[in-house]
Amino acid sequence: MKQRRVLFVGAHPDDPDVEFGGTALQLVKAGHLVKFVSMTNGDTGHHLLSRQETAAKRKLEAEASGRVCGLVEYEVMDLNCGLEPSVENREKILRVIRRFQPDIVISHRTCDYHPDHRATAQLVLDTSYIVTVPHYCEDTPIPEQVPVYGFSFDRFQDPRPHRPDAAVAIDPVMEGKMNMLRCHSSQVYEWLPWNNGLKDFDVSKLTPEQERQWLLDNWFTRYQIAADLARPVLCEIYGEKAGAQVHYAETFEYSPYGRQCSIAEFRKLLLP
Repeated sequence: MKQRRVLFVGAHPDDPDVEFGGTALQLVKAGHLVKFVSMTNGDTGHHLLSRQETAAKRKLEAEASGRVCGLVEYEVMDLNCGLEPSVENREKILRVIRRFQPDIVISHRTCDYHPDHRATAQLVLDTSYIVTVPHYCEDTPIPEQVPVYGFSFDRFQDPRPHRPDAAVAIDPVMEGKMNMLRCHSSQVYEWLPWNNGLKDFDVSKLTPEQERQWLLDNWFTRYQIAADLARPVLCEIYGEKAGAQVHYAETFEYSPYGRQCSIAEFRKLLLP
């Protein structure tokens, strides 16, 4: 396939890395163009830093992760947490999509635990038709075609479970994905452990081997679960033997609201 343009839109700095980092690493290595967007500046969610300090740190963390991956750009929008699915915010992400002209756009599902995730999902989904509508956001050129849209993996069951239409084995890029997550230290090592009850957690007290195991235990179980749930799909894509041996995967659900395509094409857009 020709060089692809792939866009992941998350709610916060680190969401794209968590949900798409392994796929992005492999796409970039294969010569494709990948861009990450965080709809908010991530200014809430730190127990020690002020909102301004948190936002500033998370922008630097996102930029560092983008360099690790080799992204075209890791754009962090200047919107505070507490995101609303407003017309104004819809136009902001519509302009991003039009300017980047992706072949495929991936984001959260609308049935997510976090209100910012749900708002981001709705905002992205709401662009899927109007991205090529004339006289809407006339300051940005209309792309030649509507992108394909899709959703990243989650474990929520209501109203229905995530459907793994595509699955990407991330075992070959485990270390690179870990390095991307390490860039987001304010979340991976500070706020989220504290929020989960590890009030005295201090990553500096761990040996490199212990730190790596801590990441596996606390961050990579989701990719094991995703791989197990998508095992038939992994075997279809990689073959029975190789698919059965995939330990970690990122999986994605096709959305019919953007450009319609076959599941085979949807998978090809995400595979390196």
